[in-house]
Amino acid sequence: AELKKASKRLTCHKRYKIQKKIREHHRKVRKEAKKRGRKKPKKDPGVPGAAPFREELLREAEQRKQRLEELKQKQKLNRQKEQEKKRKLEAKKNAAKIKEKAEEKESSGKSKAKTNKLPDKNSKKSFCRELRKVIDAADVVLEVLDARDPMGCRCPQLEQAVTCSGGDKKLLLVLNKIDLVPKENLEKWLNYLKKEFPTVAFKSATLMKDKTMVRFRRRHARVDLSRTTECFGSKCLLKLLHEHGKTQNKAIQVGIVGFPNVGKSSIINSLKGVRACNVGLTRGVTKSMQIVHIDKQTKVLDSPSIIADPSNNALALALRSIIDTEESGSAEVLEGVDAILNHCSKQQVMLHYSIPDFRNTEEFLTLLAQKRGMLKKGGVPDIENIAKVLLCDWTGAKISYHSQPPGSQRPPPYLTEDKIAEMQECFNLKNLEDENNATVQALKYPSPANSIIFQSAGMTNGTIGENKEIEEESEWEDLEKSKDGEEDDDDDFTETDDDQDDVEEEEEMDVQEVNQIVSRTLALALASLTHDFLFSESERSNSLSFSLDKTADEDDAYDFNTDYV
Repeated sequence: AELKKASKRLTCHKRYKIQKKIREHHRKVRKEAKKRGRKKPKKDPGVPGAAPFREELLREAEQRKQRLEELKQKQKLNRQKEQEKKRKLEAKKNAAKIKEKAEEKESSGKSKAKTNKLPDKNSKKSFCRELRKVIDAADVVLEVLDARDPMGCRCPQLEQAVTCSGGDKKLLLVLNKIDLVPKENLEKWLNYLKKEFPTVAFKSATLMKDKTMVRFRRRHARVDLSRTTECFGSKCLLKLLHEHGKTQNKAIQVGIVGFPNVGKSSIINSLKGVRACNVGLTRGVTKSMQIVHIDKQTKVLDSPSIIADPSNNALALALRSIIDTEESGSAEVLEGVDAILNHCSKQQVMLHYSIPDFRNTEEFLTLLAQKRGMLKKGGVPDIENIAKVLLCDWTGAKISYHSQPPGSQRPPPYLTEDKIAEMQECFNLKNLEDENNATVQALKYPSPANSIIFQSAGMTNGTIGENKEIEEESEWEDLEKSKDGEEDDDDDFTETDDDQDDVEEEEEMDVQEVNQIVSRTLALALASLTHDFLFSESERSNSLSFSLDKTADEDDAYDFNTDYV
């Protein structure tokens, strides 16, 4: 039961006693005031009725009052005017500051537009460019797959680019997060994938020590982190890479690629033994190629995530898209959650989240938000945020779900028997199978009843390298070359200006001679007025036509020069 508030009611004896104390206190204060000689100010008695000039005195008093009121009003108006002036000045200052900021933004925008600005690191083009760098530089490419949906993590464009690149470039599949699927399902996937590419079972370490962190000794009890930092499959993978390096007789570069949140950077940290790369639940943490030296013979290249093509279905875009859930719109997130729920068993989802039956996705999110206490003002369920949390759970390592491999082995068209044999040579597949079996036996797995059955949507199309980017890069190079060419042309123009000046001087001399001839013929025509008038007139017309032709050439030469002024 809730405690009631204490009552403010008093007994009559106590109330009367308080009142008596108050009266005594007031009496004491009045006596002290009399002793000090401080008396209350007397009220103005006014003008007596029998006083002479009473009306004049009253009039003067009223006038005095009016003057005082007018003074007060004037002072009040002056104060208001001063306050208005201050406000106007402050408003002008604020407006000037806003204008300055706007002008600065405009000027900076213009300067950015004028200067050749490099593309943003978060843009899709930069991700594709960095990914292409890793693929081209790597001798061995590791395609990282999430063991919960391996087929959905495979990118046909990437596999085709590696297998058809020529040379001795190899492609390996790394099946990560194997501790989140049942044991039987993991064995099925290993048997399916090894028929196409060499596949390594891997469980990366979830908590790594950072070299840059300062170690503090604390007195409280130690927490056993051995289970969380334990890694499985790293020895097998390093052994494979070293064997391939020996066959090549050189230090090899290993590129690690894959879709977001499959554990690319975590695998590098596990191979290195320390936290060499940043990891996180947010998608697209790695934005550029990073080089990590594992040992003298092996160098690992971390890459940005593969960008899922917009033509993929809603499920693939929800789980494999590079766009962060915090930045994406509510409609996209809700569509992604709806696609995930449609590809799962409804009863298993209800058991996992301990939620009653629901009719649609919105009702499911409402029930989940109420259960987890994610409410807005007024107790309204926060559907948008709970949808983002659910997406992060499904791409992270919180939820255990599994998908079944296809019933029949149908390799993609780019994977011919010759290509499969080429990818598998130089690797000891028997030792790889034994190492994978040892890794599978060493781990603990969730039971099939606790793992949600998931229907995979098949391979996810991705954009590895766009022709637009190559064209843009060539355009940047052409622009730089054109700038250099313009500078050279300016030098050429300065050299040819002297020749053009000589030509102009010669043309001016010709024009002067023609003008002299014209003036002479005109003088002879006006002076003689003889029968040779017609003859002189014909000479004049010919000379005029000749002069006009010359002036036209002169104008053309001048226009030609003005193009270079």
